[in-house]
Amino acid sequence: MQWQAFSGLRVPGSMADMTATPQHHAPLRIGLIVGSLSHRSINRRLARALHRMAPSGVTLADIRIDALPMYNPDHDAAFPASARRFKAELEAADGLIIVTPEYNRSIPAVLKNAIDVGSRPWGESSWFGKPVALLGAGLNGAGTAVAQAHLRACLGYCGAQVLGAPETCVHWTDAPVDEDGVAGPELATTLAAFLAATVRHVAKAQSPDDSHLSKV
Repeated sequence: MQWQAFSGLRVPGSMADMTATPQHHAPLRIGLIVGSLSHRSINRRLARALHRMAPSGVTLADIRIDALPMYNPDHDAAFPASARRFKAELEAADGLIIVTPEYNRSIPAVLKNAIDVGSRPWGESSWFGKPVALLGAGLNGAGTAVAQAHLRACLGYCGAQVLGAPETCVHWTDAPVDEDGVAGPELATTLAAFLAATVRHVAKAQSPDDSHLSKV
């Protein structure tokens, strides 16, 4: 198998294979989580670009994490309303995209808290079996590779089905996405490949009958 590599993206196959949107019969609703609280976040711009580029038959729905309380097991018996809302939005989505920055070689605290909230109360994880794709932009040459590795470990433990490839870590140089979410040509190609792979991953997860599985 040959690999195509550009702009932090590493995926198998030809350019046509990478960017071709798979055909699926039912509309897909994919939740979109941004792991930053900043309104000026470059990763929030990246999320806007995904909204602009969503293929036909796919709806991207923002899932906010800024109002979540810090996870406290004392509240498991009576989960706060914002936490119940968050879990309901996770469960209503056919799949998820998480766009995250990298802070101190890991994920932001607000995103780790969202993972903890979504995984509890014990036995009621909203991440279990959920197909998830990871994306992030950073100012260093590795983009958000380390943060994505940490995020992959957390989500894997929670039972999520995390997309293995492409690993899309965007090196943010020369503002490749403007304030309105319009991506430059090279990044647009990268994001199209990422979205196509994500749709395939989510659509595939809808096919098998996993009703016999229990949540962790």
